[in-house]
Amino acid sequence: MIDPSAPLPRPPSDLAEPPDAPQALAGALGVLQGRMLLHVTPARVGYLRGQLDAGRSGLVLCGKDALRKARTLRGEEQFAGPLLVDPAVYETHVASGEEPFPHAAEDTFAFDDPLEVSLAEQRAVGVTAPVTPTGYLHAEDSDALKAAVRRVAALADARVVFAAPIDVGWLREEDAVRQLIACLRLVPGPKAIMLGGQMDPLARHPRAVDHLRRVLGQVPGAALLRTDLAAFGALAAGASFTAFGAGSRLRHIVAPGERAETSKGFATSPHVLFPELMHFFLGKTLADRFAGTAAPVCHCAACAGTWALNMFPHNADGRPRQAAAHNVAVLMEWLRTLTALAPVLARQRWWHERCRAAVDRYPLLNAQLRQPDAFKAPAQLKRWALAAPPTAPHTANGQAQADDQRRR
Repeated sequence: MIDPSAPLPRPPSDLAEPPDAPQALAGALGVLQGRMLLHVTPARVGYLRGQLDAGRSGLVLCGKDALRKARTLRGEEQFAGPLLVDPAVYETHVASGEEPFPHAAEDTFAFDDPLEVSLAEQRAVGVTAPVTPTGYLHAEDSDALKAAVRRVAALADARVVFAAPIDVGWLREEDAVRQLIACLRLVPGPKAIMLGGQMDPLARHPRAVDHLRRVLGQVPGAALLRTDLAAFGALAAGASFTAFGAGSRLRHIVAPGERAETSKGFATSPHVLFPELMHFFLGKTLADRFAGTAAPVCHCAACAGTWALNMFPHNADGRPRQAAAHNVAVLMEWLRTLTALAPVLARQRWWHERCRAAVDRYPLLNAQLRQPDAFKAPAQLKRWALAAPPTAPHTANGQAQADDQRRR
């Protein structure tokens, strides 16, 4: 439950005041600043590594053999980019006030400290920074959150990334958001927020997107990992860095003990990013929708004008590999555009305008296809389209008021 005695953060800035630029990460972690990494299983690294933007991206390895793959990347494959390993203990274990970092490894002794063991294993394979093996943080379980925060704060090591795998219920109510911010601000290093919930967590609560932006804006070093297109919204809102899930399973967390809900036909064809609509669709769905007309041809770096969006109807003939390369190539194009803009306000405006244009495109495309329900804009995209950035004051008096508010 929420603890009403928890310290509260400072009030948010005046909405008329442009947001501050994100606080830069210190020391060796500065290499992560402003990047959008790819959250990926070791088996799929080869699918997408060729499309990575070396100056703007990197890798977060997750799943079986992640440590071994990290060692191989740093050694035999000479991968010099930002590299994290996500222990993903939250997939199978829940955090508690007594055990925020649960024993999850079968090859360790009961008296071993899971936190210390995991951090040491990650450092040994050459990661940019170790990530804490935090258990799943159920909504409003302040005891578990505070226990995890206390342990990491006691390390007094700003080179450790604190994984905060929170149920999206933390972003539902004002009181929970304020306590989340207050607790995360006590951690000296980066805070890697990951959202839990079925299908699309940010679509579950009306104010989840606004509350997420608030957390990212008020917690120095806050990042958003294991997510979907919210990675761009987070970067625009001032996140230190983000990580996009290179696979639907890695774009959110399913709470331990719950069975993941999936779309129909999930295993029949790869997920393909439709750039105009800013959403992923099954390749078979795209092939069906464009059965009677020419599908858009993609000119991303991977497709090079030779692949159309209806050419991924099944998982045979290397289609999953090509679809993954297409998805990452499009994401890297967007990332280059976003990071070319000045933080934070210009990026927020770009992201907002792009989301609005995508939402407006759905009914137009359906009309062209003569299929009224061919494509439906996802709820999260609609919420980002409604999340307008703050308006900067344009008059001298307005600027003076903003300067005065900043000094307070």
